[in-house]
Amino acid sequence: MPSNKSVSDAPILQFTNCRILRSHRLQREDLWVREGKILNPEKLFFDEKGSADIQLDCKDSIIAPGFIDVQINGGFGVDFSLATDDFKSGIDLVSQKILSHGVTSFCPTLVTSPPSVYHQVLPQISIRNGGAHGAGILGAHLEGPFISKEKKGAHPEHCLRTFEEGAFQDLLATYGSLDCVRIVTLAPEMKRSSEVIRELTKRGICVSLGHSVANLSQAEEAVQHGATFITHLFNAMLPFHHRDPGIVGLLTSDKIPAGRRVFYGMISDGIHTNPAALRIAHRAHPKGLVLVTDAIAGMGLAPGRHTLGQQVVEIDGLNTYIAGTKTLSGSVATMDTCVRHFQEATGCSVETALEAASLHPAQLLGIEHKKGTLNYDSDADFLMLNDGLYVQATYIAGASYQRAAFSAQPLLPVTAMPATNSLVLSWWSGESRQICVGGDCRSPA
Repeated sequence: MPSNKSVSDAPILQFTNCRILRSHRLQREDLWVREGKILNPEKLFFDEKGSADIQLDCKDSIIAPGFIDVQINGGFGVDFSLATDDFKSGIDLVSQKILSHGVTSFCPTLVTSPPSVYHQVLPQISIRNGGAHGAGILGAHLEGPFISKEKKGAHPEHCLRTFEEGAFQDLLATYGSLDCVRIVTLAPEMKRSSEVIRELTKRGICVSLGHSVANLSQAEEAVQHGATFITHLFNAMLPFHHRDPGIVGLLTSDKIPAGRRVFYGMISDGIHTNPAALRIAHRAHPKGLVLVTDAIAGMGLAPGRHTLGQQVVEIDGLNTYIAGTKTLSGSVATMDTCVRHFQEATGCSVETALEAASLHPAQLLGIEHKKGTLNYDSDADFLMLNDGLYVQATYIAGASYQRAAFSAQPLLPVTAMPATNSLVLSWWSGESRQICVGGDCRSPA
């Protein structure tokens, strides 16, 4: 049946022979994509009388929503907390590189820094959809400087701040602008923090609790004022105690406002969180778990010395420390590694592991209508994975950006491509990029 082009001239892609993660389970269905969106095939067939222009055989792969990393400090030699002249090229590099690890959207994260760094860096972060330039940018995550001295972790003490009179204006003066900000991590026990939480929430900014010595009642009060996230659970907070579980107690608190869900970040790198702690958190509150990398500039590079904002850090295997100490300072884990470790450590289902890196962060940010799912009309940002949850290909807006070393042949052979079709398909073949137009494939010069 010929495609009906009365609705759109854009080609329709049909992904066949795959298992799609939809409605919390893997379903053996085809995935239909047009103009960067997931199509409803029933509407295509019955309303448009249309069919696929291109069919792609997925070889029984899993198709899952693209991963969303809401806490990533940098990677591949780029530190988001350093004000450099080429900051934009650095963020573009990270956007490109994380595609091979399944991340299709992220929140570039700045650790505690002097006001001058925020004033220089934040205007250079632009919220944008993913595409040929790389993963999409959802807005900045500002982790500090309004955090606890006692639980500063790898944050430089001389840059920490408290809320003075006119707390929210103080925050604005520190950051310079909130135009591109999506998440702010603060310590809720600080005086005047409630005012700040309310004001940030009014502006649609997610407030996260972390680097804190807050007790449970202080954490619950913060949630009642609008906080919805916990920054890297268990790390840089009071340890769980049976008489006052602290921030950790939010996972089972009975004082969370009706209709509100508290989410919590977990660094599932095998270093920051013991597998038993991962299991405890997951079993206590599975629908709130959000996998984050907390990756630093050294991710993707050899061991050695790198930066994390104002600090020098050393990478020793998978461990990252402030130079000369044993204070952990972020991770070098990629998101696909975190997903695999989480599934292995908890024994959870494949679906649960994948949703912890896709659906849950999307729900946290209130974007689940377009990201984090494969529902009809959502953005066609998705991954192709094997049963071991290794990423085989990453798609943004329905276009493929595949791993360079995956295969010397196209992963997805085109079984139907009309000669008149102008769609350009691309993939990586060995060390070179392959461009196909109308079935004619070649390497670009």
